[in-house]
Amino acid sequence: MDQENLFKQMTAFQKAAFDNSFKAVVTFQEQGEKMTDVFLNQASWLPEEGKEAITSWIDTYKKGLDSFRDAVEENFNKVQEHFADPVKQAEI
Repeated sequence: MDQENLFKQMTAFQKAAFDNSFKAVVTFQEQGEKMTDVFLNQASWLPEEGKEAITSWIDTYKKGLDSFRDAVEENFNKVQEHFADPVKQAEI
């Protein structure tokens, strides 16, 4: 097996592992968000500003997850492009 195919397979494996792990993190986050929503709806003692702050934290976390996923996807795409056309890379 040549090195190029080995690296392609390694990259595909790592991408699949990342995708599965990321889905698990998102699932945990969604469950945590549901639990937090139930808590916030029942917490009459918590001021509205506190509820808004917690909701803001959740939104910020979700945006951070999206940014992280996008950055990882972009870099996986760069690696895949690098191995897709070795002749083009040799010219550079």
